[in-house]
Amino acid sequence: MNLVCIRRMTKRLSHTMRVLFLYRLVSRLLFTMLVVTVSACTQIATPIRLGPNAAISQPARTETLTLLTLNLAHGRKDSFNQLLVSGNNTRSNLDEIAVLLRKQDADIVALQEADGPSMWSGYFDHVGYLAGAAGYPWDIRSDHVIGELINYGTGLLSRVAFQEVISHDFPKSPPTLRKGFTLGQIQWQPDSRRPPVAVDILSVHLDFSRKRVREQQISDILGVLESRAYPVIILGDFNSDWLATDSVIRRLSECGRTRVFEPFSKDLGTYKSGKHRLDWVLLSADLEFRRYEVLPDIISDHEAVVVEVGYTGGNLNDTNAANKLPVSCH
Repeated sequence: MNLVCIRRMTKRLSHTMRVLFLYRLVSRLLFTMLVVTVSACTQIATPIRLGPNAAISQPARTETLTLLTLNLAHGRKDSFNQLLVSGNNTRSNLDEIAVLLRKQDADIVALQEADGPSMWSGYFDHVGYLAGAAGYPWDIRSDHVIGELINYGTGLLSRVAFQEVISHDFPKSPPTLRKGFTLGQIQWQPDSRRPPVAVDILSVHLDFSRKRVREQQISDILGVLESRAYPVIILGDFNSDWLATDSVIRRLSECGRTRVFEPFSKDLGTYKSGKHRLDWVLLSADLEFRRYEVLPDIISDHEAVVVEVGYTGGNLNDTNAANKLPVSCH
């Protein structure tokens, strides 16, 4: 290859890199403008949408519960931004997630960045779509941000009826958009010789930008749990690593009297090809991990986590006492 050919190839490559850089820059600027606009004019509310069979009541009669948590990334899979993904491709991406959910056959699925109908992700309900595609009869979607441009929050899919539902918005945190959690309570009968126990299951999404905001959001979660004192399973995207100096997941674990699975492990990363462990599952003292796995499937910019949970608690009074929060964490 002569010197002239090399120079031509170098120029073409440089041109391509410049175009790619400009494309990413313009995309980021458009996204920033959209977020600022939405922050200024979007209505913030706490509507709850329940799936069509929400009134049916049956306890889970299994020795263990299998749960899965996944940040849906607004249905964009691993694309740069959902604004650049067509509605058809978004549905196709969610279909891939539905295949995974059917394969894992979890009793409960916790979802974050779960969208309602809006412009930026295809104008359809992602949680309801997944419930139908994966065969879940009960689902909840909490819209922590709601508007025509952007509509998203957290949600739960379940094979077990919800006995109670709470949608909780965290305080506003401009310039980032509001986050929150969805709580669904189920009845679980792990031992046929004993009555069912009520279990609170939370799907949580914390702010990504500031520790101070995440600390306030953790305080909100602790306040709700203190008032309830049921066995609890907390799942979601906490945007916090146990090993980080600004970790808030440690505070939730210690003050909420919950346990996590192998907190110091470096093999359970869920973000950026496993470099960061941002997605967690926490169990109250009367529950235990029987299985814990980070799935390798590329269906989002986060990896899914699937756990199998067993019940170790005693009678109801013992359970309530075990889940009381320590005074030092108020």
